[in-house]
Amino acid sequence: MSAEDTPEADAAEESEPETARAKLFGEWEITEIEYSDPSTERYITVTPIAHTMGRHADKQFKKSEISIVERLINRLMQTDENTGKKQLATSIVTEAFELVHERTDENPIQVLVSAVENSAPREETVRLKYGGISVPKAVDVAPQRRVDQALKFLAEGVYGGSFKTTTSAAEALAQQLIGAANDDVQTYAVNQKEEKERVAAAAR
Repeated sequence: MSAEDTPEADAAEESEPETARAKLFGEWEITEIEYSDPSTERYITVTPIAHTMGRHADKQFKKSEISIVERLINRLMQTDENTGKKQLATSIVTEAFELVHERTDENPIQVLVSAVENSAPREETVRLKYGGISVPKAVDVAPQRRVDQALKFLAEGVYGGSFKTTTSAAEALAQQLIGAANDDVQTYAVNQKEEKERVAAAAR
Protein backbone atom coordinates (compact mmCIF):
# COMPACT_ATOMS: atom_id res chain seq x y z
CA MET A 1 0.00 0.00 0.00
CA SER A 2 1.42 3.37 -0.98
CA ALA A 3 1.48 6.42 1.27
CA GLU A 4 -1.19 8.03 -0.90
CA ASP A 5 -3.64 5.18 -0.15
CA THR A 6 -3.43 5.41 3.65
CA PRO A 7 -6.52 6.39 5.69
CA GLU A 8 -4.71 9.55 6.82
CA ALA A 9 -4.26 10.66 3.20
CA ASP A 10 -7.93 9.95 2.45
CA ALA A 11 -8.98 11.99 5.50
CA ALA A 12 -6.78 14.89 4.40
CA GLU A 13 -8.33 14.83 0.93
CA GLU A 14 -11.82 14.89 2.44
CA SER A 15 -11.08 17.70 4.92
CA GLU A 16 -9.49 20.03 2.37
CA PRO A 17 -12.64 20.50 0.25
CA GLU A 18 -14.64 21.06 3.47
CA THR A 19 -12.38 23.99 4.38
CA ALA A 20 -12.52 25.36 0.85
CA ARG A 21 -16.33 25.16 0.89
CA ALA A 22 -16.69 27.06 4.19
CA LYS A 23 -18.85 30.15 3.76
CA LEU A 24 -19.09 33.39 5.69
CA PHE A 25 -22.30 33.40 7.77
CA GLY A 26 -22.97 30.03 6.10
CA GLU A 27 -24.07 31.84 2.94
CA TRP A 28 -21.34 33.84 1.18
CA GLU A 29 -18.44 32.34 -0.76
CA ILE A 30 -14.98 33.56 0.21
CA THR A 31 -13.21 32.24 -2.87
CA GLU A 32 -12.63 34.08 -6.15
CA ILE A 33 -12.49 37.50 -4.51
CA GLU A 34 -10.84 39.96 -6.90
CA TYR A 35 -8.52 42.76 -5.80
CA SER A 36 -7.94 45.84 -7.94
CA ASP A 37 -5.34 47.48 -5.65
CA PRO A 38 -2.13 45.43 -5.23
CA SER A 39 -0.84 47.64 -2.41
CA THR A 40 -3.69 46.83 -0.01
CA GLU A 41 -4.33 43.22 -1.09
CA ARG A 42 -2.19 41.64 1.65
CA TYR A 43 -3.99 43.72 4.30
CA ILE A 44 -7.52 42.80 3.21
CA THR A 45 -7.96 39.27 4.53
CA VAL A 46 -11.09 37.28 3.70
CA THR A 47 -11.95 34.27 5.88
CA PRO A 48 -15.20 32.47 6.78
CA ILE A 49 -14.70 33.43 10.45
CA ALA A 50 -16.46 36.59 11.69
CA HIS A 51 -15.50 36.35 15.37
CA THR A 52 -11.95 35.44 16.48
CA MET A 53 -12.62 36.39 20.13
CA GLY A 54 -9.75 38.87 20.26
CA ARG A 55 -6.96 36.35 19.82
CA HIS A 56 -4.86 38.92 17.91
CA ALA A 57 -5.51 41.82 20.26
CA ASP A 58 -2.17 41.62 22.09
CA LYS A 59 -0.04 41.29 18.95
CA GLN A 60 1.03 44.40 17.11
CA PHE A 61 -0.14 44.61 13.49
CA LYS A 62 -1.83 41.19 13.70
CA LYS A 63 -5.16 42.89 12.99
CA SER A 64 -4.42 42.54 9.29
CA GLU A 65 -4.75 38.76 9.65
CA ILE A 66 -8.33 39.14 10.86
CA SER A 67 -11.14 38.93 8.31
CA ILE A 68 -12.01 42.30 6.79
CA VAL A 69 -15.64 41.53 7.67
CA GLU A 70 -14.82 41.14 11.37
CA ARG A 71 -12.77 44.34 11.28
CA LEU A 72 -15.82 46.14 9.87
CA ILE A 73 -17.98 44.66 12.63
CA ASN A 74 -15.48 45.84 15.25
CA ARG A 75 -15.47 49.33 13.74
CA LEU A 76 -19.26 49.51 13.95
CA MET A 77 -19.02 48.80 17.68
CA GLN A 78 -16.87 51.88 18.27
CA THR A 79 -19.73 54.21 19.15
CA ASP A 80 -21.34 55.16 22.47
CA GLU A 81 -24.48 53.18 21.67
CA ASN A 82 -22.89 49.98 20.32
CA THR A 83 -19.77 49.57 22.45
CA GLY A 84 -19.27 45.87 23.20
CA LYS A 85 -22.40 44.77 21.34
CA LYS A 86 -20.74 42.45 18.86
CA GLN A 87 -23.81 40.31 18.30
CA LEU A 88 -25.81 43.41 17.35
CA ALA A 89 -23.04 44.68 15.05
CA THR A 90 -22.79 41.24 13.43
CA SER A 91 -26.53 41.15 12.77
CA ILE A 92 -26.31 44.63 11.18
CA VAL A 93 -23.58 43.44 8.81
CA THR A 94 -25.45 40.21 8.03
CA GLU A 95 -28.62 42.10 7.13
CA ALA A 96 -26.65 44.68 5.13
CA PHE A 97 -24.95 41.92 3.13
CA GLU A 98 -28.36 40.51 2.19
CA LEU A 99 -29.51 43.95 1.05
CA VAL A 100 -26.34 44.41 -1.00
CA HIS A 101 -26.84 41.03 -2.68
CA GLU A 102 -30.49 41.83 -3.49
CA ARG A 103 -29.58 45.18 -5.09
CA THR A 104 -26.39 44.27 -6.92
CA ASP A 105 -26.71 40.49 -7.41
CA GLU A 106 -23.04 40.26 -6.42
CA ASN A 107 -21.17 38.60 -3.59
CA PRO A 108 -21.35 41.20 -0.77
CA ILE A 109 -17.82 40.29 0.33
CA GLN A 110 -16.55 41.37 -3.09
CA VAL A 111 -18.56 44.60 -2.75
CA LEU A 112 -16.97 45.21 0.67
CA VAL A 113 -13.45 44.64 -0.68
CA SER A 114 -14.09 47.05 -3.57
CA ALA A 115 -15.58 49.60 -1.16
CA VAL A 116 -12.51 49.46 1.09
CA GLU A 117 -10.17 49.85 -1.89
CA ASN A 118 -12.10 52.85 -3.21
CA SER A 119 -12.32 54.52 0.23
CA ALA A 120 -8.62 54.17 1.12
CA PRO A 121 -6.77 57.53 0.84
CA ARG A 122 -3.38 57.49 -0.87
CA GLU A 123 -2.16 60.78 0.59
CA GLU A 124 -2.73 62.75 3.77
CA THR A 125 -1.11 65.66 5.60
CA VAL A 126 1.08 65.88 8.69
CA ARG A 127 2.16 69.04 10.49
CA LEU A 128 5.85 69.88 10.68
CA LYS A 129 7.15 72.56 13.01
CA TYR A 130 9.82 74.93 11.84
CA GLY A 131 10.69 77.08 14.84
CA GLY A 132 7.32 78.36 15.99
CA ILE A 133 5.60 77.86 12.65
CA SER A 134 3.45 74.81 11.92
CA VAL A 135 3.51 73.81 8.24
CA PRO A 136 1.31 71.10 6.62
CA LYS A 137 3.20 68.54 4.55
CA ALA A 138 1.77 65.89 2.21
CA VAL A 139 2.86 62.30 2.86
CA ASP A 140 2.03 58.93 1.33
CA VAL A 141 -0.24 56.69 3.42
CA ALA A 142 1.01 53.21 4.37
CA PRO A 143 -1.17 50.40 2.94
CA GLN A 144 -2.17 49.13 6.39
CA ARG A 145 -3.26 52.61 7.46
CA ARG A 146 -5.16 53.02 4.17
CA VAL A 147 -7.33 50.02 5.08
CA ASP A 148 -7.79 51.34 8.64
CA GLN A 149 -8.90 54.72 7.32
CA ALA A 150 -11.31 53.16 4.80
CA LEU A 151 -13.02 51.12 7.54
CA LYS A 152 -13.20 54.22 9.72
CA PHE A 153 -14.86 56.25 6.95
CA LEU A 154 -17.37 53.47 6.22
CA ALA A 155 -18.31 53.18 9.91
CA GLU A 156 -18.64 56.96 10.26
CA GLY A 157 -20.86 57.04 7.19
CA VAL A 158 -23.13 54.37 8.67
CA TYR A 159 -23.35 56.21 11.99
CA GLY A 160 -24.09 59.55 10.33
CA GLY A 161 -26.65 58.00 7.99
CA SER A 162 -28.61 56.11 10.64
CA PHE A 163 -28.28 58.04 13.92
CA LYS A 164 -31.53 59.85 14.81
CA THR A 165 -33.03 59.06 11.41
CA THR A 166 -35.61 56.59 10.13
CA THR A 167 -32.88 54.76 8.18
CA SER A 168 -31.75 51.53 9.83
CA ALA A 169 -28.06 50.84 10.41
CA ALA A 170 -28.18 47.88 8.00
CA GLU A 171 -29.75 50.04 5.29
CA ALA A 172 -27.16 52.79 5.85
CA LEU A 173 -24.33 50.24 5.68
CA ALA A 174 -25.68 48.73 2.46
CA GLN A 175 -25.86 52.21 0.91
CA GLN A 176 -22.29 52.99 1.98
CA LEU A 177 -20.93 49.70 0.62
CA ILE A 178 -22.70 49.94 -2.74
CA GLY A 179 -21.82 53.61 -3.17
CA ALA A 180 -18.17 53.14 -2.22
CA ALA A 181 -17.84 50.04 -4.41
CA ASN A 182 -19.10 52.15 -7.34
CA ASP A 183 -16.64 54.93 -6.38
CA ASP A 184 -19.55 57.35 -5.94
CA VAL A 185 -18.19 60.62 -4.54
CA GLN A 186 -21.59 61.29 -2.94
CA THR A 187 -20.89 58.42 -0.55
CA TYR A 188 -19.43 59.61 2.76
CA ALA A 189 -16.43 57.26 2.71
CA VAL A 190 -15.36 58.18 -0.83
CA ASN A 191 -16.02 61.86 -0.15
CA GLN A 192 -13.73 61.78 2.90
CA LYS A 193 -11.01 60.05 0.91
CA GLU A 194 -11.23 62.66 -1.85
CA GLU A 195 -11.13 65.46 0.72
CA LYS A 196 -8.00 64.07 2.37
CA GLU A 197 -6.25 63.72 -0.98
CA ARG A 198 -7.34 67.22 -2.04
CA VAL A 199 -5.89 68.77 1.13
CA ALA A 200 -2.70 66.75 0.68
CA ALA A 201 -2.34 67.87 -2.95
CA ALA A 202 -2.52 71.50 -1.81
CA ALA A 203 0.20 70.88 0.78
CA ARG A 204 2.77 69.36 -1.59
